[in-house]
Amino acid sequence: MITDIFSAVFANATIGIILSDSRGRMLSVSHYALKLFGYSEAEMVGQPIELLVPDSLVHLHQNLRKSFNVRPEVRPMGHGRDLHVKRKDGSLFPAEISLSYFYRESELYVVAYIIDTTYKKEAEQVLIEQKNRIEQLNAELEQKVADRTNALMVTLHQLELSKDELSKALTTERELGELKSRFVSMASHEFRTPLSAIQTSADLLNKYTTTEQQDKRNRHIQRIKASVNHLNDILEEFLSVGKLEEGKIEASYALFDLDELVTSVIADVQGLLKPGQTIQTEPDCVGNVWLDPSLVRKMLANLLSNAIKYSGENKPIRVRFRCRDGRVRLSIEDQGIGMSADDQKHLFERFYRAKNVTAIQGTGLGLHIVAQYLTLLNGTIDFQSQLNQGTTVTISFSHEDDSAH
Repeated sequence: MITDIFSAVFANATIGIILSDSRGRMLSVSHYALKLFGYSEAEMVGQPIELLVPDSLVHLHQNLRKSFNVRPEVRPMGHGRDLHVKRKDGSLFPAEISLSYFYRESELYVVAYIIDTTYKKEAEQVLIEQKNRIEQLNAELEQKVADRTNALMVTLHQLELSKDELSKALTTERELGELKSRFVSMASHEFRTPLSAIQTSADLLNKYTTTEQQDKRNRHIQRIKASVNHLNDILEEFLSVGKLEEGKIEASYALFDLDELVTSVIADVQGLLKPGQTIQTEPDCVGNVWLDPSLVRKMLANLLSNAIKYSGENKPIRVRFRCRDGRVRLSIEDQGIGMSADDQKHLFERFYRAKNVTAIQGTGLGLHIVAQYLTLLNGTIDFQSQLNQGTTVTISFSHEDDSAH
């Protein structure tokens, strides 16, 4: 009976599934795969898998298949590239293909899972429409409030300049499977909230026309500015991930005073503190350190922002740093909501957010970016957290003192 169930699952799967042997000969083809490629079962079974490969890539695919046989692994095909496969009529269509394998009586068998990505263009179109909507709102807001606040005009201008870079970042971030689903879900949610706030406030500004209503106008202008700043922060995180993936960010070492840098970052995040929250420091570092001050600043600002965001009112945050034996250790400790052990397994994945923070704004990119910066500096990170008991994040690096430079 189990065999019958598995056969039914294989036959009725909503993605294309092809089983082949180590020589690339197709042994079994799901009904959906037959529909995708336009063949009958008799026309595919027993034929080489290269039947489905574009003519110009057949030789390359044969070599890749031989390499896979030598070292098989479960993985997506063509990571970072657009794949196309060939139908019976010779036409091509874009596809995502994942490979798995198994052995039976010492014989290697390969399973290919094929998804037609033609209709994913619709999801991309949704993102384009959202960006066009942002552009339209920017133009409307600039017209309505240009005579009231120069600061808002500057912010909107920065957002306008960022959109082209966002488009490139999103293109770079088109990956397979679950990562794409997470991104679409997260982006639609995170953009919708500030855009709704901007739209509502912009509509209400039209109703407040008298001098006596200036306070109400100011309140909605501040709400618009806060929403635009939030959008800009999201865009900056997207851009940082894209630049890191493209190798456009490199470490630039210099001598600097770590104590001064920590004090400066703490001053920058004061505006984020909730009522009663304080940031306490415990410095233990004499002299300058030889690191990249820009990357260290960004990591510290990111970790402090998280500590503030995920801690309640009247909760202290402690920053400890020390320089000893050629190592710099920097710890941020909070008494916030913490993170479960299960969520910590996905700590540095892009777009991943813990189950207990879904009601708090965020993109799930912050710790991923910190981890990438640490890689550039050959640093390490230690994460200790328990639900409702707080979190301590410690980053450490090798460094050299003043005498070495």
